[in-house]
Amino acid sequence: MGKLTFLKGATLITGTGKAPIENGGLLIDGKTIKKIGRTEEIQINEDIKVVDVSGKTIMPGMINCHVHIIMEPVGNPFDLLIKESHTKTAMRGAANLKKHLKSGVTYFRDMGGYQFIDIELKKCLAEGLIEGPDFLVSGKVLTMTGGHGYPMGRECDGVDEVRKAAREQLKAGADVIKIMATGGVMTPGVEPGSPQLTREEIQVAVEEAHKAGKKTATHAQGTTGIKNAVLAGIDSVEHGIFLDDEVIEMMVERGVYLVPTLVAPYFIIKHGVDGGIPEYAVEKSKRVMESHLESFRKAYRAGVKIAMGTDAGTPFNYHDKSAHELKLMVEAGMTPMDAILSTTKVAAELLGIHDNYGTLEEGKVADFLVLKENPLNNIETLLDVEAVYKNGKLVE
Repeated sequence: MGKLTFLKGATLITGTGKAPIENGGLLIDGKTIKKIGRTEEIQINEDIKVVDVSGKTIMPGMINCHVHIIMEPVGNPFDLLIKESHTKTAMRGAANLKKHLKSGVTYFRDMGGYQFIDIELKKCLAEGLIEGPDFLVSGKVLTMTGGHGYPMGRECDGVDEVRKAAREQLKAGADVIKIMATGGVMTPGVEPGSPQLTREEIQVAVEEAHKAGKKTATHAQGTTGIKNAVLAGIDSVEHGIFLDDEVIEMMVERGVYLVPTLVAPYFIIKHGVDGGIPEYAVEKSKRVMESHLESFRKAYRAGVKIAMGTDAGTPFNYHDKSAHELKLMVEAGMTPMDAILSTTKVAAELLGIHDNYGTLEEGKVADFLVLKENPLNNIETLLDVEAVYKNGKLVE
């Protein structure tokens, strides 16, 4: 047991959805939250280190459910990735881990690596060789031959081949199986709305993951592909650009999460061809942007469980700007409290880590942020985090 630390005087947003605790106190014992409540209610002695955070706000660390940690957010990240050495890619990934942590992301889910470098990075983190947030990995994405993400994925066709591909990822150490149900913006020659892997193909990948106690996620932008994945038993839909009322109702009934990644097309359009982004990606983003926002609004109003994810690593989608997604979600009609829940409690539930992470409660891991302002009043304060605590320790 290490020396206890007591942070006092802050507004505490616990991430549970309950009203903030004013003049709150947080007592940390090693990496664990020992006590939480109003400052005057928590008894301390002279052996406890006291940190006065009066006037600040404390909330759980952000959880980003859709990251590509080894991808560099340049104009054409895929081109860079497949041309550079694996050593440089790994070093890039380690640097990106620190960017996430310093900006307030204390846990994330990687949604597609390259040559299992994501899995090796996770091992390095566990061994203390590098510093960063905890994270889940998916290994290679499962895609049809020539399908979205094929340069970095595992191409597979037919149920037997998809089943084998899913088993390969699990064997390599994947925590989650990522399945490409539709085309996408960043792969040339494919349409974002077009279905790719079939419902039957997706279903066997889901079966293999669930047998192993793992979850699944699908890149799914077009309506038919989204329905295929939901009917196949998928756990989360990534992007969800073309959602209709029927599939939204299916997602609510089955408890399927939506990870919108609103910032991905936003930054592609903002920086455009002048930023070195391929013209096909810019044009496709322009075509889908408004549908993307409307689908998000409809899903939110209908009660779909929404978790925060950015698609960090896509063009100009920086690894230290995750909170920009929360800003866009609020601008699109989500309440600031629901936006915070999407990156804390709801995100932890999606990732299956809610027993230890996602909320500030006694007995949970002390991953939290100190903010200059209350994000319920100004969500943009999360773009400039004052301090990050990971496992009860201040991140230097």
